[in-house]
Amino acid sequence: MTEVAVIGAGVAGIQAALDLADHDIHVHLIEREPTIGGHMAQLDKTFPTNDCSMCILSPKMVEVARHPNVTIHTCSEVEGIEGEVGNFLIRVRKHPRYILEDECNGCGDCIAICPVEVYNRFDAGIGVRKAIYKPHAQAVPDIVVKDNEHCIECGLCYDVCGKEAILREDEERLLEIEAASIVVATGYATFDARNKTQFRYLIIPDVITSLEFERMINASGPTGGKLKRLSNGKPPRSVAFVQCVGSRDISVGRPYCSGVCCMYAMKNAMLIREKNPDVEVTVFYNDIRAYGKGYEEYYERARSLGVRFVRGFPGEVLEENDHLTMVAENTETGEVETFHPDLVVLSVGLEPATEADEVARMLGIPRDESGFFGVADQKVGPVLTVKPGIYVAGTATAPRDIPDSVAMGGAAAMRAYLDTIRVG
Repeated sequence: MTEVAVIGAGVAGIQAALDLADHDIHVHLIEREPTIGGHMAQLDKTFPTNDCSMCILSPKMVEVARHPNVTIHTCSEVEGIEGEVGNFLIRVRKHPRYILEDECNGCGDCIAICPVEVYNRFDAGIGVRKAIYKPHAQAVPDIVVKDNEHCIECGLCYDVCGKEAILREDEERLLEIEAASIVVATGYATFDARNKTQFRYLIIPDVITSLEFERMINASGPTGGKLKRLSNGKPPRSVAFVQCVGSRDISVGRPYCSGVCCMYAMKNAMLIREKNPDVEVTVFYNDIRAYGKGYEEYYERARSLGVRFVRGFPGEVLEENDHLTMVAENTETGEVETFHPDLVVLSVGLEPATEADEVARMLGIPRDESGFFGVADQKVGPVLTVKPGIYVAGTATAPRDIPDSVAMGGAAAMRAYLDTIRVG
């Protein structure tokens, strides 16, 4: 059977894998995290329908895991790529999980008994996780991973595991995968808000990023979906969203628009107003970019729910007594206004994934001026690269929303399928 490799198992990579597998192509789905799903698994709702994010993603995750034509490689990173279309050789390093993957049933007994708590990257630092853990309740594959860096070897997890699936020793493994084509769907990273020092992110507890807010408002998140201030645990009386933090900003090397920030801020603002109608919500923006189907109507819906939009940016965030202070010029009225929100949410932009430069070097494809993977010709096709047989999808090429990422995953899959026919 002809094989294709998909690098990155976010929603674009999962869609590409499913489309190829349904065409009787064996797919190797390579993901460096312990679970597939990518950033979409961290989100609460999706715009413009406000559907549950995991209600859309989870069935796809389960389907790709059960598909007989898909082999999932988690905790795995690509180390090298050789060859050409029809005959690629991909070297993959599989990092140790310290778990017998065929034995673990994901029961969670080991998680419950583990005494160690550390920073939880999946919850963006809002919550904590154990030294042995699953990233989230709906993780695929449904097995745990032991963080040997933070494990204190107390032995409790070994004693409680009836399957004896937890290993004291484990080692990295090198795999070699032969593939006719490669689909690259390595996703994105979010802008580090510490680079905008005037907002005092990580200095003032009640200044958080949009991803942290997503985990806070998510019912399965660390706060059970309850909105609260990190400084004192109390519910906020007012929330301010600051747009374009790390987007359309030459001073931090991010001149491009991240495409999704206006919409996800509107979504979160509406969720606040729907769940907590007494909370005042203000969005500070440069331009509202509601370009997609139903997006303008979404904007009007946010306004009708009482979300205030102020065209202007606060100069800085100051902490005074029990609240924050922000001063901004409303450029529509020409007035300088002072605001006192309890919680400030920074709408951080999207940027190239970590180590995107190394992946591009291995693939032999260039990156554009913004650092995302370059395509051969947008007019010919947005998934084609200069290297025949290698295709890109989703936010690996540019900031884009979930529907566009899914569509690109399908387009890249069909291009890769045509390669398998030619070499088959």
